[in-house]
Amino acid sequence: MPIGTQSFEYHLGKEFFTEMESSDIQDADLNVKLSVIHKGDIYDLNIDIKGEMTLICDRCLDYMQQPVDVEYHIVVKYGDEYCDDSDEVLEIPENENYFNVADLIYDTVSLEIPIMHVHSDGECNESMSEVLRKHQVGVGVELESEEEQAIDPRWAKLKELSENN
Repeated sequence: MPIGTQSFEYHLGKEFFTEMESSDIQDADLNVKLSVIHKGDIYDLNIDIKGEMTLICDRCLDYMQQPVDVEYHIVVKYGDEYCDDSDEVLEIPENENYFNVADLIYDTVSLEIPIMHVHSDGECNESMSEVLRKHQVGVGVELESEEEQAIDPRWAKLKELSENN
């Protein structure tokens, strides 16, 4: 790659995430802009990703859209061996004559997946939500008050100790 700035644009869809063996991302419509500033044996990468990915709602199991708008910056440089100990610098062996950015892009998108991916209130599949409500523990059952619940005597003794201090 010549010294200076190079720009690349990619479109990521379902095929990309299928090849990356993603189990969470069902489909995507993402636009990636990659800017590489080559300075000798250092490559300064800026990745900008915008669009939407399709996930499965944890609550109703229907597809849901998750917006993606993320930027990532990393410096890639040559070293003795592969080293990814830092979030800011990635070292690749000097004998490597190319660097595949697919894993960086995939990881950047994957980090945008929320821990719980659920529809906004009122957007879940109503029939599935009804089944969920029907099978929830405690629905339609009057729970005992705290005083009526049996307390393990060991916890009662510990509670007494904490109240005495």
